[in-house]
Amino acid sequence: MADYFLNIHQLKNYIDGKWIEGKQFIPVINPATGKKIVNVPLSSEETVDYAVSSAKRAQKDWALVPAPKRAEIIYDVGTLLKERKETLARLLTMENGKILEEARGEVQEGIDMAFYMAGEGRRLFGQTTPAELKDKFAMSMRVPVGVVGIITPWNFPIAIATWKAFPAIVAGNAVVWKPATETPMMAYELAKIFEEAGLPPGVFNVVHGSGAVVGQRFVHHPDIRVISFTGSNETGRMIAGECGKQLKKVSLEMGGKNAVIVMDDADLELAADGIIWSAFGTSGQRCTACSRVIVHENVKEKLEERLLEKIATLSIGNGLDETIRVGPIINKASIEKIKSFIEIGKEEGAKLLTGGYELTGEQYKNGHFFAPTLFTNVTANMRIAQEEIFGPVVSIISVKNFTEAIEVNNSVTYGLSSSIFTHDVNQVFRATRDLDTGIVYVNAGTTGAEIHLPFGGTKGTGNGHRDSGIQALDVFTEWRAVYVDYSGKLQRAQLDVE
Repeated sequence: MADYFLNIHQLKNYIDGKWIEGKQFIPVINPATGKKIVNVPLSSEETVDYAVSSAKRAQKDWALVPAPKRAEIIYDVGTLLKERKETLARLLTMENGKILEEARGEVQEGIDMAFYMAGEGRRLFGQTTPAELKDKFAMSMRVPVGVVGIITPWNFPIAIATWKAFPAIVAGNAVVWKPATETPMMAYELAKIFEEAGLPPGVFNVVHGSGAVVGQRFVHHPDIRVISFTGSNETGRMIAGECGKQLKKVSLEMGGKNAVIVMDDADLELAADGIIWSAFGTSGQRCTACSRVIVHENVKEKLEERLLEKIATLSIGNGLDETIRVGPIINKASIEKIKSFIEIGKEEGAKLLTGGYELTGEQYKNGHFFAPTLFTNVTANMRIAQEEIFGPVVSIISVKNFTEAIEVNNSVTYGLSSSIFTHDVNQVFRATRDLDTGIVYVNAGTTGAEIHLPFGGTKGTGNGHRDSGIQALDVFTEWRAVYVDYSGKLQRAQLDVE
Protein backbone atom coordinates (compact mmCIF):
# COMPACT_ATOMS: atom_id res chain seq x y z
CA MET A 1 0.00 0.00 0.00
CA ALA A 2 2.91 2.35 0.57
CA ASP A 3 3.49 2.49 -3.19
CA TYR A 4 -0.18 2.94 -4.10
CA PHE A 5 0.11 6.62 -4.91
CA LEU A 6 3.66 6.46 -6.20
CA ASN A 7 2.54 7.60 -9.64
CA ILE A 8 -0.30 9.84 -8.48
CA HIS A 9 1.03 13.09 -7.13
CA GLN A 10 -2.09 15.18 -7.56
CA LEU A 11 -5.74 14.23 -7.42
CA LYS A 12 -8.19 15.59 -9.98
CA ASN A 13 -11.81 16.61 -9.92
CA TYR A 14 -14.27 14.26 -11.59
CA ILE A 15 -16.81 16.16 -13.68
CA ASP A 16 -19.05 15.01 -16.53
CA GLY A 17 -17.24 11.69 -16.68
CA LYS A 18 -13.84 13.36 -17.11
CA TRP A 19 -10.86 13.87 -14.80
CA ILE A 20 -10.23 17.60 -14.55
CA GLU A 21 -6.87 19.08 -13.52
CA GLY A 22 -6.73 21.57 -10.68
CA LYS A 23 -4.59 24.68 -10.41
CA GLN A 24 -4.02 25.13 -6.69
CA PHE A 25 -3.31 22.29 -4.29
CA ILE A 26 -2.76 21.44 -0.64
CA PRO A 27 -1.19 18.25 0.72
CA VAL A 28 -3.11 15.35 2.23
CA ILE A 29 -1.27 14.23 5.37
CA ASN A 30 -1.34 10.82 7.04
CA PRO A 31 -2.27 11.75 10.64
CA ALA A 32 -0.34 8.78 12.04
CA THR A 33 2.97 9.56 10.34
CA GLY A 34 2.87 13.19 9.26
CA LYS A 35 3.86 12.13 5.73
CA LYS A 36 2.24 13.57 2.63
CA ILE A 37 0.15 11.07 0.68
CA VAL A 38 -1.00 13.15 -2.27
CA ASN A 39 -2.03 16.70 -3.22
CA VAL A 40 -5.70 17.65 -3.45
CA PRO A 41 -7.07 20.53 -5.56
CA LEU A 42 -8.51 23.72 -4.10
CA SER A 43 -11.13 24.29 -6.74
CA SER A 44 -12.76 27.56 -7.77
CA GLU A 45 -16.38 28.65 -7.98
CA GLU A 46 -16.09 28.28 -11.75
CA THR A 47 -15.25 24.60 -11.33
CA VAL A 48 -18.36 24.17 -9.19
CA ASP A 49 -20.43 25.89 -11.86
CA TYR A 50 -19.05 23.53 -14.51
CA ALA A 51 -19.88 20.51 -12.39
CA VAL A 52 -23.40 21.73 -11.64
CA SER A 53 -24.15 22.50 -15.29
CA SER A 54 -22.94 19.02 -16.23
CA ALA A 55 -25.06 17.47 -13.49
CA LYS A 56 -28.13 19.45 -14.50
CA ARG A 57 -27.81 18.36 -18.11
CA ALA A 58 -27.18 14.70 -17.19
CA GLN A 59 -30.01 14.57 -14.66
CA LYS A 60 -32.70 15.17 -17.28
CA ASP A 61 -31.82 11.95 -19.09
CA TRP A 62 -31.00 10.03 -15.91
CA ALA A 63 -34.46 10.70 -14.49
CA LEU A 64 -35.95 8.99 -17.56
CA VAL A 65 -33.99 5.79 -16.96
CA PRO A 66 -36.31 3.29 -15.23
CA ALA A 67 -35.56 3.19 -11.51
CA PRO A 68 -34.78 -0.56 -11.54
CA LYS A 69 -32.12 0.12 -14.19
CA ARG A 70 -30.69 2.97 -12.15
CA ALA A 71 -30.56 0.61 -9.20
CA GLU A 72 -28.66 -2.03 -11.15
CA ILE A 73 -25.74 0.38 -11.47
CA ILE A 74 -25.79 1.03 -7.74
CA TYR A 75 -25.78 -2.74 -7.21
CA ASP A 76 -22.72 -3.04 -9.46
CA VAL A 77 -21.06 -0.27 -7.46
CA GLY A 78 -21.68 -2.33 -4.31
CA THR A 79 -20.12 -5.38 -5.94
CA LEU A 80 -17.00 -3.40 -6.86
CA LEU A 81 -16.79 -1.96 -3.36
CA LYS A 82 -16.97 -5.50 -1.99
CA GLU A 83 -14.22 -6.72 -4.30
CA ARG A 84 -11.95 -3.83 -3.27
CA LYS A 85 -12.87 -3.70 0.40
CA GLU A 86 -9.39 -4.41 1.75
CA THR A 87 -7.63 -1.97 -0.58
CA LEU A 88 -10.15 0.75 0.21
CA ALA A 89 -9.87 0.10 3.94
CA ARG A 90 -6.10 0.49 3.87
CA LEU A 91 -6.33 3.71 1.89
CA LEU A 92 -8.96 4.98 4.32
CA THR A 93 -6.68 4.26 7.27
CA MET A 94 -3.83 6.08 5.55
CA GLU A 95 -5.78 9.30 5.06
CA ASN A 96 -8.08 9.20 8.09
CA GLY A 97 -6.07 7.30 10.70
CA LYS A 98 -8.78 4.99 12.05
CA ILE A 99 -7.66 1.44 12.70
CA LEU A 100 -8.03 -1.14 9.93
CA GLU A 101 -10.83 -3.00 11.69
CA GLU A 102 -12.91 0.18 11.75
CA ALA A 103 -11.93 1.13 8.21
CA ARG A 104 -13.14 -2.24 6.96
CA GLY A 105 -16.39 -1.67 8.82
CA GLU A 106 -16.81 1.72 7.19
CA VAL A 107 -16.31 0.33 3.70
CA GLN A 108 -18.82 -2.38 4.58
CA GLU A 109 -21.37 0.35 5.34
CA GLY A 110 -20.94 1.56 1.77
CA ILE A 111 -21.40 -1.97 0.45
CA ASP A 112 -24.52 -2.47 2.56
CA MET A 113 -25.95 0.87 1.46
CA ALA A 114 -25.40 0.02 -2.20
CA PHE A 115 -27.22 -3.28 -1.95
CA TYR A 116 -30.00 -1.80 0.18
CA MET A 117 -30.65 1.14 -2.13
CA ALA A 118 -30.44 -1.14 -5.16
CA GLY A 119 -33.52 -2.83 -3.74
CA GLU A 120 -35.29 0.50 -3.45
CA GLY A 121 -35.04 0.89 -7.22
CA ARG A 122 -37.88 -1.63 -7.48
CA ARG A 123 -39.82 0.03 -4.69
CA LEU A 124 -39.65 3.83 -4.39
CA PHE A 125 -43.20 3.39 -3.23
CA GLY A 126 -45.92 5.98 -3.56
CA GLN A 127 -49.47 5.42 -2.45
CA THR A 128 -52.79 4.71 -4.09
CA THR A 129 -55.92 5.83 -2.33
CA PRO A 130 -59.65 5.88 -3.05
CA ALA A 131 -60.83 9.05 -4.77
CA GLU A 132 -63.88 10.84 -3.40
CA LEU A 133 -65.55 11.06 -6.84
CA LYS A 134 -66.81 8.41 -9.21
CA ASP A 135 -64.61 7.31 -12.10
CA LYS A 136 -61.53 8.96 -10.68
CA PHE A 137 -58.16 7.51 -9.67
CA ALA A 138 -55.82 9.06 -7.08
CA MET A 139 -52.21 8.31 -6.21
CA SER A 140 -48.96 9.84 -5.00
CA MET A 141 -45.49 9.22 -6.39
CA ARG A 142 -41.89 10.18 -5.68
CA VAL A 143 -40.06 12.34 -8.23
CA PRO A 144 -36.42 13.45 -8.20
CA VAL A 145 -35.51 16.95 -7.07
CA GLY A 146 -32.75 17.55 -9.64
CA VAL A 147 -29.15 18.35 -8.72
CA VAL A 148 -28.03 17.36 -5.22
CA GLY A 149 -25.02 18.85 -3.45
CA ILE A 150 -23.47 16.70 -0.75
CA ILE A 151 -20.86 17.97 1.70
CA THR A 152 -19.18 15.34 3.87
CA PRO A 153 -16.66 15.32 6.77
CA TRP A 154 -13.31 13.62 7.14
CA ASN A 155 -14.22 11.19 9.92
CA PHE A 156 -16.29 8.85 7.72
CA PRO A 157 -14.98 9.67 4.24
CA ILE A 158 -16.82 6.97 2.31
CA ALA A 159 -19.72 5.75 4.48
CA ILE A 160 -21.46 9.11 4.82
CA ALA A 161 -21.03 9.85 1.11
CA THR A 162 -22.74 6.56 0.21
CA TRP A 163 -25.57 7.25 2.65
CA LYS A 164 -26.28 10.39 0.67
CA ALA A 165 -25.23 9.67 -2.92
CA PHE A 166 -26.77 6.22 -3.39
CA PRO A 167 -30.38 7.11 -2.51
CA ALA A 168 -30.06 10.37 -4.46
CA ILE A 169 -28.90 8.58 -7.59
CA VAL A 170 -31.42 5.73 -7.33
CA ALA A 171 -34.17 8.34 -7.02
CA GLY A 172 -33.12 9.92 -10.33
CA ASN A 173 -31.01 12.86 -9.20
CA ALA A 174 -27.50 13.89 -10.22
CA VAL A 175 -24.91 14.47 -7.50
CA VAL A 176 -22.09 16.95 -6.99
CA TRP A 177 -19.93 15.98 -4.01
CA LYS A 178 -17.51 18.08 -1.98
CA PRO A 179 -15.47 15.69 0.17
CA ALA A 180 -13.31 16.90 3.04
CA THR A 181 -9.86 18.04 1.89
CA GLU A 182 -8.30 15.95 4.68
CA THR A 183 -9.69 12.71 3.20
CA PRO A 184 -10.17 12.97 -0.58
CA MET A 185 -8.89 9.55 -1.61
CA MET A 186 -12.17 7.79 -0.95
CA ALA A 187 -13.83 10.26 -3.33
CA TYR A 188 -11.25 9.44 -5.97
CA GLU A 189 -11.84 5.72 -5.52
CA LEU A 190 -15.64 6.00 -5.49
CA ALA A 191 -15.61 8.10 -8.67
CA LYS A 192 -13.49 5.44 -10.38
CA ILE A 193 -15.94 2.76 -9.27
CA PHE A 194 -18.96 4.70 -10.57
CA GLU A 195 -17.12 5.16 -13.87
CA GLU A 196 -16.37 1.44 -14.10
CA ALA A 197 -19.95 0.52 -13.18
CA GLY A 198 -21.21 2.46 -16.19
CA LEU A 199 -22.92 5.43 -14.57
CA PRO A 200 -23.60 8.01 -17.32
CA PRO A 201 -21.26 11.03 -17.33
CA GLY A 202 -22.44 13.93 -15.22
CA VAL A 203 -24.66 11.94 -12.85
CA PHE A 204 -21.90 11.76 -10.23
CA ASN A 205 -19.32 14.52 -9.88
CA VAL A 206 -16.55 15.29 -7.38
CA VAL A 207 -15.28 18.81 -6.74
CA HIS A 208 -12.46 19.11 -4.21
CA GLY A 209 -11.89 22.29 -2.30
CA SER A 210 -12.52 24.42 0.75
CA GLY A 211 -15.80 25.06 2.46
CA ALA A 212 -15.27 28.78 2.11
CA VAL A 213 -15.17 28.55 -1.69
CA VAL A 214 -16.61 25.25 -2.92
CA GLY A 215 -19.03 24.73 -0.04
CA GLN A 216 -20.31 28.29 -0.20
CA ARG A 217 -20.88 28.03 -3.95
CA PHE A 218 -22.83 24.80 -3.40
CA VAL A 219 -25.10 26.57 -0.94
CA HIS A 220 -25.71 29.59 -3.15
CA HIS A 221 -25.88 27.91 -6.56
CA PRO A 222 -29.44 28.25 -7.89
CA ASP A 223 -29.34 24.92 -9.74
CA ILE A 224 -28.42 22.86 -6.67
CA ARG A 225 -31.83 22.17 -5.20
CA VAL A 226 -30.79 19.99 -2.25
CA ILE A 227 -27.88 20.33 0.16
CA SER A 228 -27.11 17.29 2.31
CA PHE A 229 -24.51 18.22 4.90
CA THR A 230 -22.73 16.42 7.72
CA GLY A 231 -20.40 18.49 9.87
CA SER A 232 -20.25 21.11 12.59
CA ASN A 233 -23.26 22.76 14.17
CA GLU A 234 -21.92 26.21 13.35
CA THR A 235 -21.56 25.45 9.64
CA GLY A 236 -24.87 23.61 9.53
CA ARG A 237 -26.73 26.58 10.97
CA MET A 238 -25.18 28.85 8.35
CA ILE A 239 -26.17 26.45 5.57
CA ALA A 240 -29.72 26.20 6.92
CA GLY A 241 -30.08 29.96 7.00
CA GLU A 242 -28.80 30.48 3.49
CA CYS A 243 -30.84 27.61 2.04
CA GLY A 244 -33.92 28.89 3.83
CA LYS A 245 -33.65 32.21 2.03
CA GLN A 246 -33.66 30.30 -1.29
CA LEU A 247 -36.36 27.79 -0.29
CA LYS A 248 -33.77 25.12 -1.01
CA LYS A 249 -34.11 21.70 0.60
CA VAL A 250 -31.45 21.01 3.20
CA SER A 251 -30.60 17.98 5.32
CA LEU A 252 -28.26 18.48 8.28
CA GLU A 253 -26.45 16.04 10.57
CA MET A 254 -24.37 18.00 13.05
CA GLY A 255 -22.94 15.90 15.82
CA GLY A 256 -23.82 14.86 19.33
CA LYS A 257 -23.01 14.80 23.02
CA ASN A 258 -23.93 11.19 23.52
CA ALA A 259 -24.35 9.44 26.85
CA VAL A 260 -24.29 5.88 28.12
CA ILE A 261 -26.55 5.38 31.13
CA VAL A 262 -25.44 2.61 33.51
CA MET A 263 -28.03 1.59 36.09
CA ASP A 264 -27.21 -0.24 39.32
CA ASP A 265 -28.53 -3.56 37.98
CA ALA A 266 -26.42 -3.42 34.82
CA ASP A 267 -23.81 -5.94 33.71
CA LEU A 268 -20.84 -3.70 34.51
CA GLU A 269 -18.36 -5.67 32.44
CA LEU A 270 -20.58 -5.39 29.39
CA ALA A 271 -21.21 -1.72 30.08
CA ALA A 272 -17.50 -1.01 30.38
CA ASP A 273 -16.81 -2.77 27.08
CA GLY A 274 -19.58 -0.75 25.41
CA ILE A 275 -18.23 2.51 26.79
CA ILE A 276 -14.64 1.80 25.73
CA TRP A 277 -15.70 1.01 22.16
CA SER A 278 -18.07 3.96 21.93
CA ALA A 279 -15.69 6.46 23.51
CA PHE A 280 -12.31 5.53 22.09
CA GLY A 281 -13.10 3.91 18.76
CA THR A 282 -12.01 6.32 15.99
CA SER A 283 -10.25 8.13 18.88
CA GLY A 284 -13.60 9.59 19.84
CA GLN A 285 -13.90 11.34 16.49
CA ARG A 286 -17.42 10.17 15.76
CA CYS A 287 -20.67 12.07 15.99
CA THR A 288 -22.04 9.01 17.85
CA ALA A 289 -19.07 8.72 20.23
CA CYS A 290 -19.84 8.34 23.93
CA SER A 291 -18.55 11.42 25.73
CA ARG A 292 -20.72 11.15 28.86
CA VAL A 293 -21.27 8.21 31.20
CA ILE A 294 -24.30 8.70 33.44
CA VAL A 295 -23.94 6.10 36.18
CA HIS A 296 -26.01 5.20 39.23
CA GLU A 297 -24.14 6.26 42.37
CA ASN A 298 -24.29 2.70 43.78
CA VAL A 299 -22.01 1.33 41.04
CA LYS A 300 -19.98 4.40 40.10
CA GLU A 301 -16.71 3.32 41.73
CA LYS A 302 -16.92 -0.24 40.41
CA LEU A 303 -17.54 1.03 36.87
CA GLU A 304 -14.63 3.46 37.13
CA GLU A 305 -12.32 0.64 38.18
CA ARG A 306 -13.30 -1.45 35.17
CA LEU A 307 -12.92 1.48 32.79
CA LEU A 308 -9.45 2.33 34.11
CA GLU A 309 -8.36 -1.29 33.74
CA LYS A 310 -9.55 -1.43 30.15
CA ILE A 311 -8.12 1.95 29.17
CA ALA A 312 -4.71 0.82 30.43
CA THR A 313 -4.72 -2.05 27.92
CA LEU A 314 -5.51 0.08 24.84
CA SER A 315 -2.72 0.09 22.27
CA ILE A 316 -2.31 3.42 20.48
CA GLY A 317 -0.55 4.03 17.18
CA ASN A 318 -0.69 3.69 13.41
CA GLY A 319 -4.00 2.10 12.41
CA LEU A 320 -2.31 0.02 9.70
CA ASP A 321 -0.86 -2.10 12.52
CA GLU A 322 -3.44 -4.80 13.23
CA THR A 323 -2.52 -4.82 16.95
CA ILE A 324 -3.49 -1.17 17.42
CA ARG A 325 -6.86 -0.35 19.00
CA VAL A 326 -6.79 3.48 18.97
CA GLY A 327 -5.47 5.55 16.08
CA PRO A 328 -4.44 9.19 15.73
CA ILE A 329 -6.29 12.48 15.94
CA ILE A 330 -6.86 13.96 12.47
CA ASN A 331 -4.64 17.05 12.82
CA LYS A 332 -2.86 19.45 15.14
CA ALA A 333 -5.82 21.83 15.36
CA SER A 334 -7.96 19.03 16.76
CA ILE A 335 -5.25 18.17 19.29
CA GLU A 336 -5.23 21.76 20.48
CA LYS A 337 -9.02 21.80 20.83
CA ILE A 338 -8.94 18.62 22.93
CA LYS A 339 -6.18 20.09 25.12
CA SER A 340 -8.26 23.20 25.72
CA PHE A 341 -11.17 21.10 26.97
CA ILE A 342 -8.88 19.22 29.34
CA GLU A 343 -7.97 22.52 30.97
CA ILE A 344 -11.62 23.58 31.01
CA GLY A 345 -12.55 20.36 32.80
CA LYS A 346 -9.87 20.87 35.44
CA GLU A 347 -10.90 24.50 35.99
CA GLU A 348 -14.53 23.44 36.38
CA GLY A 349 -13.57 21.07 39.20
CA ALA A 350 -13.76 17.72 37.44
CA LYS A 351 -11.29 15.06 38.60
CA LEU A 352 -8.96 13.68 35.94
CA LEU A 353 -8.62 9.91 36.45
CA THR A 354 -6.39 9.13 33.48
CA GLY A 355 -5.08 10.63 30.26
CA GLY A 356 -5.48 14.29 29.45
CA TYR A 357 -2.30 14.74 27.42
CA GLU A 358 -0.88 14.50 23.93
CA LEU A 359 1.28 11.45 23.34
CA THR A 360 4.89 12.11 22.40
CA GLY A 361 8.00 10.04 21.99
CA GLU A 362 9.59 8.16 19.12
CA GLN A 363 6.65 5.90 18.29
CA TYR A 364 4.33 8.92 18.01
CA LYS A 365 6.82 11.13 16.20
CA ASN A 366 5.26 13.35 13.51
CA GLY A 367 1.75 11.99 14.14
CA HIS A 368 -1.12 13.34 16.24
CA PHE A 369 -2.02 11.13 19.18
CA PHE A 370 -3.92 11.80 22.40
CA ALA A 371 -4.20 9.60 25.46
CA PRO A 372 -7.65 8.16 26.20
CA THR A 373 -9.02 10.42 28.92
CA LEU A 374 -11.46 9.88 31.77
CA PHE A 375 -12.91 12.60 34.02
CA THR A 376 -15.04 11.88 37.07
CA ASN A 377 -17.05 14.00 39.53
CA VAL A 378 -18.46 15.84 36.54
CA THR A 379 -21.72 17.72 36.89
CA ALA A 380 -24.28 17.90 34.11
CA ASN A 381 -23.86 21.63 33.55
CA MET A 382 -20.07 21.64 33.09
CA ARG A 383 -18.84 22.58 29.63
CA ILE A 384 -17.09 19.22 29.25
CA ALA A 385 -20.51 17.62 29.79
CA GLN A 386 -22.31 19.96 27.41
CA GLU A 387 -20.05 20.71 24.43
CA GLU A 388 -18.84 18.37 21.72
CA ILE A 389 -15.10 17.76 22.15
CA PHE A 390 -14.62 15.30 19.27
CA GLY A 391 -11.80 13.40 20.86
CA PRO A 392 -11.11 10.52 23.29
CA VAL A 393 -12.50 12.29 26.38
CA VAL A 394 -15.23 10.87 28.63
CA SER A 395 -16.99 12.51 31.58
CA ILE A 396 -18.54 10.42 34.36
CA ILE A 397 -21.66 11.90 35.94
CA SER A 398 -23.22 10.30 39.01
CA VAL A 399 -27.02 10.12 39.46
CA LYS A 400 -29.31 8.80 42.18
CA ASN A 401 -32.02 7.14 40.09
CA PHE A 402 -33.46 6.43 36.64
CA THR A 403 -35.45 9.65 36.47
CA GLU A 404 -32.37 11.77 37.12
CA ALA A 405 -30.41 9.77 34.54
CA ILE A 406 -32.98 10.60 31.85
CA GLU A 407 -32.98 14.27 32.84
CA VAL A 408 -29.19 14.48 32.62
CA ASN A 409 -29.13 12.71 29.28
CA ASN A 410 -31.67 15.16 27.87
CA SER A 411 -30.00 18.26 29.30
CA VAL A 412 -27.68 18.90 26.34
CA THR A 413 -28.38 20.79 23.11
CA TYR A 414 -27.69 17.73 20.95
CA GLY A 415 -29.88 14.67 20.45
CA LEU A 416 -28.12 12.07 18.32
CA SER A 417 -27.51 8.84 20.23
CA SER A 418 -28.06 7.48 23.73
CA SER A 419 -27.67 4.16 25.50
CA ILE A 420 -28.85 2.44 28.65
CA PHE A 421 -27.47 -0.65 30.37
CA THR A 422 -30.05 -2.33 32.60
CA HIS A 423 -31.85 -5.64 33.08
CA ASP A 424 -35.08 -3.94 34.13
CA VAL A 425 -37.51 -4.26 31.21
CA ASN A 426 -39.67 -1.48 32.61
CA GLN A 427 -36.74 0.92 32.57
CA VAL A 428 -35.86 -0.21 29.04
CA PHE A 429 -39.26 0.75 27.68
CA ARG A 430 -39.38 4.00 29.64
CA ALA A 431 -35.94 4.88 28.27
CA THR A 432 -36.95 4.23 24.65
CA ARG A 433 -39.90 6.54 25.27
CA ASP A 434 -38.22 9.29 27.29
CA LEU A 435 -34.69 9.63 25.87
CA ASP A 436 -34.83 12.53 23.42
CA THR A 437 -32.30 11.23 20.88
CA GLY A 438 -32.81 9.97 17.35
CA ILE A 439 -31.01 6.72 18.17
CA VAL A 440 -31.39 4.65 21.37
CA TYR A 441 -29.35 1.57 22.27
CA VAL A 442 -30.16 -0.93 25.00
CA ASN A 443 -27.27 -2.88 26.54
CA ALA A 444 -24.92 -1.62 23.85
CA GLY A 445 -22.84 1.51 23.34
CA THR A 446 -23.86 4.66 21.48
CA THR A 447 -22.42 3.71 18.11
CA GLY A 448 -22.98 1.06 15.45
CA ALA A 449 -25.89 2.18 13.28
CA GLU A 450 -27.28 -0.13 10.58
CA ILE A 451 -28.02 1.34 7.16
CA HIS A 452 -31.63 0.12 6.87
CA LEU A 453 -32.70 2.29 9.81
CA PRO A 454 -32.84 6.11 9.80
CA PHE A 455 -29.69 7.84 11.06
CA GLY A 456 -29.91 11.28 12.64
CA GLY A 457 -31.10 13.12 15.67
CA THR A 458 -33.05 15.86 17.37
CA LYS A 459 -32.40 19.37 18.64
CA GLY A 460 -28.93 20.68 17.69
CA THR A 461 -28.02 17.45 15.93
CA GLY A 462 -30.03 18.19 12.80
CA ASN A 463 -33.13 19.59 11.18
CA GLY A 464 -35.39 16.56 11.17
CA HIS A 465 -34.18 14.72 8.09
CA ARG A 466 -32.37 11.39 8.21
CA ASP A 467 -29.55 9.63 6.41
CA SER A 468 -29.95 5.89 5.71
CA GLY A 469 -33.11 3.82 5.68
CA ILE A 470 -35.98 4.55 3.35
CA GLN A 471 -36.28 7.89 5.15
CA ALA A 472 -33.21 9.07 3.20
CA LEU A 473 -35.35 9.05 0.07
CA ASP A 474 -37.46 11.86 1.54
CA VAL A 475 -34.45 14.18 1.29
CA PHE A 476 -33.88 13.47 -2.39
CA THR A 477 -37.44 13.26 -3.71
CA GLU A 478 -40.54 15.40 -3.89
CA TRP A 479 -44.05 14.02 -3.48
CA ARG A 480 -46.38 14.44 -6.44
CA ALA A 481 -50.14 13.87 -6.16
CA VAL A 482 -51.73 12.53 -9.36
CA TYR A 483 -55.46 12.48 -10.19
CA VAL A 484 -56.86 10.68 -13.23
CA ASP A 485 -60.50 11.47 -14.01
CA TYR A 486 -62.00 9.01 -16.50
CA SER A 487 -65.61 10.10 -16.10
CA GLY A 488 -65.63 12.10 -19.34
CA LYS A 489 -67.12 15.13 -17.60
CA LEU A 490 -65.93 17.93 -15.32
CA GLN A 491 -66.05 16.81 -11.72
CA ARG A 492 -65.24 19.31 -9.00
CA ALA A 493 -63.87 17.85 -5.81
CA GLN A 494 -65.73 18.82 -2.63
CA LEU A 495 -68.40 20.63 -4.65
CA ASP A 496 -70.37 18.13 -6.73
CA VAL A 497 -73.14 16.33 -4.91
CA GLU A 498 -75.03 13.27 -6.11
